[in-house]
Amino acid sequence: MANIKSAKKRILTSKKREMKNKSVKSKVKTLVKKVEAAIEANDKAAAEDALKVAISEISKAANKGIYHKNTASRKISRLTIAVNKLG
Repeated sequence: MANIKSAKKRILTSKKREMKNKSVKSKVKTLVKKVEAAIEANDKAAAEDALKVAISEISKAANKGIYHKNTASRKISRLTIAVNKLG
């Protein structure tokens, strides 16, 4: 453990940020799995609804800096292409 007060504070704040980021990433993964499950079931309507929610959450994560903007774009693009292939 650090002795300097500012170092102790950095440890605490980084732990809080780590927990928050982990929570958001977990939520995104769950939403992506829902989209993929709907695709597997060939349910286009459910896939489109799940996709809309997933895109929103991925974009929020990118805006907060949890995901790099290119990573978020890649995830959104791949999901959108997969849903559009159901056509």
